[in-house]
Amino acid sequence: MESVSLVFSTDQDKEIVCPKRKLSMFSCETCGGEEAKYRCPRCMKYSCSLPCVKKHKAEVNCSGVRDKTTFVSVGAFTEINLLSDYRFLEDVGRTVDCAARDLLLSRHTSNKYLNLLKSRARRHNIDLKILPIGFKKRKMNTTFFHKKQQRFYWHLKLIFPQSHAEYSEKRVPDNKILGEILETYIDPVKSDPVFRQRLKAYVLCQSGVKVYMKMDQDKCSQTRYYELDLGKSLLKNLENKTIIEYPVLYVVLMDFAGEFTVVGHGKGQSAQAQSEDQREKP
Repeated sequence: MESVSLVFSTDQDKEIVCPKRKLSMFSCETCGGEEAKYRCPRCMKYSCSLPCVKKHKAEVNCSGVRDKTTFVSVGAFTEINLLSDYRFLEDVGRTVDCAARDLLLSRHTSNKYLNLLKSRARRHNIDLKILPIGFKKRKMNTTFFHKKQQRFYWHLKLIFPQSHAEYSEKRVPDNKILGEILETYIDPVKSDPVFRQRLKAYVLCQSGVKVYMKMDQDKCSQTRYYELDLGKSLLKNLENKTIIEYPVLYVVLMDFAGEFTVVGHGKGQSAQAQSEDQREKP
């Protein structure tokens, strides 16, 4: 554990050395075996090392970013809090200014633009449905169509049922391969360390994964899913499907694929039954 010693000089050029003191008297709340060196600005938990910091972020889904809007009573308000509020207002102003300059962030909500969005989707045999203003899914959607590139940039929601995790992707081009989108999350080498810790069951799985998309506006009483191809682009996977606002993809471990009923040739059957049928074929 690091320690600090303070040295003062007097007029008589004598040095007074203060006794060393420890930076923290608390133990790590993640492993419980080492003395804490760091404290999370978000949840105020103590950690002893970088691995413990990453582990605690993954376990409690903590961002590690201090909540700048936390209530501070008048009695506890200090100059540091005042400086923090001032910098927070500066950051907000800077973010608003950057958003005004970024053309890709301009979100058109007029009926004319939404009709254009749906008509462009129909050209690719995609039935895009737009919810009325006020729905949560409508507010979250950042999908837009880039006229110069003639390409959709989709808002994606990725659900990992076996790890009870959900993530959102913004500005995903429609020509990106579906397997490449998942590399950021479950690839043993290319994935983000924070995602890798949370999605450990997927990273360590040897049998692979399947990706499903719920069949929206299905009149069948049983929920059915489309099975997507990891080797094809996002656009090819969305063709001939109905999408409400944005695609919601379920990334499922191969061992749990039998729990999902997928759409077959006009008739839904379980993924496990489909795989058995394929093995029986010569």
